[in-house]
Amino acid sequence: MPNPRARLVLTEAEQAEILRDARVLQVASINHDGTPHLVPMWFVMDDEGVIVFTTYATAQKVLNLDRDPRVTVLAETGTAYNELRGVSIDARAEVVRDPQVTAHALALVGAKYAGRPRPERPATPPAELP
Repeated sequence: MPNPRARLVLTEAEQAEILRDARVLQVASINHDGTPHLVPMWFVMDDEGVIVFTTYATAQKVLNLDRDPRVTVLAETGTAYNELRGVSIDARAEVVRDPQVTAHALALVGAKYAGRPRPERPATPPAELP
């Protein structure tokens, strides 16, 4: 007998579509006492296909991720129950504090939510001479 849940499995293309089109990413990190810390975030897929979002360095999620990088994120689409589709990802997050990377992430997120074209990745500044 076929597994009825098998028809719910999304293809890679369907997963990519949800990650491209979803407006909000639910981000769950782990509090110091082991409880989940769940927050909605605006996000975008960067030029390498990595989920990125920005936040304040003192945000609870950053404190949690600095201590324990395990994270679960959920992106979903649909408004009526029969339209709901989602992608849940368990991963290890990286907190990036590089100002150029952060600026590019801000530009990407801003473009997504303002309906503007994606900005180009800025050229790497020349290395300083000794």
